[in-house]
Amino acid sequence: MVKFPELNFKKIKKYPITERKNLVSIKDFATLSKKNSVSSLVGSMPDILGGRDFKVLLDKILTAKRNNKTIVLAIGAHVIKCGLSPLIIELMRKGVIKAIAMNGAGAIHDYEISLIGKTSEDVAAQIGEGIFGMAAETGKALNMAATEGAKKNSGFGNALGKLIKREKQPHKELSIIYNALVLDVPVTIHVAIGTDTVHMCAEADGEAIGKASLLDFRKICSVVSTLDEGIWINMGSAVILPEVFLKAITVCRNIGIKVEKFLSVNIDMIPHYRPLTNVVKRPTLKGGRGINLIGQYEILFPLLTAAILERLEKER
Repeated sequence: MVKFPELNFKKIKKYPITERKNLVSIKDFATLSKKNSVSSLVGSMPDILGGRDFKVLLDKILTAKRNNKTIVLAIGAHVIKCGLSPLIIELMRKGVIKAIAMNGAGAIHDYEISLIGKTSEDVAAQIGEGIFGMAAETGKALNMAATEGAKKNSGFGNALGKLIKREKQPHKELSIIYNALVLDVPVTIHVAIGTDTVHMCAEADGEAIGKASLLDFRKICSVVSTLDEGIWINMGSAVILPEVFLKAITVCRNIGIKVEKFLSVNIDMIPHYRPLTNVVKRPTLKGGRGINLIGQYEILFPLLTAAILERLEKER
């Protein structure tokens, strides 16, 4: 039988707590907001973990805006379904957001908002009868935009914006894609074939969808090439846009463009592998900084937007 030595606990060395390195200090604690303002609320947040990261993000956005640096917002479909389009549009109007990237589902919701002011069908109620995703207008418009974007070499996002404008949709003022077109902000749509309801349509043309989306990928690579001292914000996309970002970074670095000193941010309701790895960690290994903010983006993003707009108003 193996005999283990008996340890002499009297030999354990101690030291004064005042000499210890601590990660939390009362100087970083939350403070009571004494003013009725968003800036005061943000300033009252504890300078710890998410509170600290939120303040850093706010300051970095304002610095990038001041210095006319590139800020890209990459959004999943839920961002639109959570009603955040008006805030995104306002940040584009203020010159904060310089480019938008979205997945195919995001484009679908944005188009439907422009058309009927509603979106996000009840899948559970529709799928049993085999009619989920079978809205005629949506399929026709998205596939037409893909075809036009491929034929004219303009890309998917640009073509869909022009279609919404041409059709004079009644709620186009709440369309991110339409407003991006009007404001000359590049908007790109990144599609995985078979993932979107509009791919179930007979008129879906894989060649056109693929070409239009590839043109948009090359467009976002061009945007990413200017990202030094700028910011990439991924919000609500767990797979497609983090992968697109990683490839765009690779393209730029491969052809000799330095894209190193930037802030990459992920905002989402729950942690996901790809946003954390492909947005926050890997792209910033050569420099820059990554931030991962976990929370309801229908709460976090309005707070961030309000803080940005208030600060911009004060700086006028």
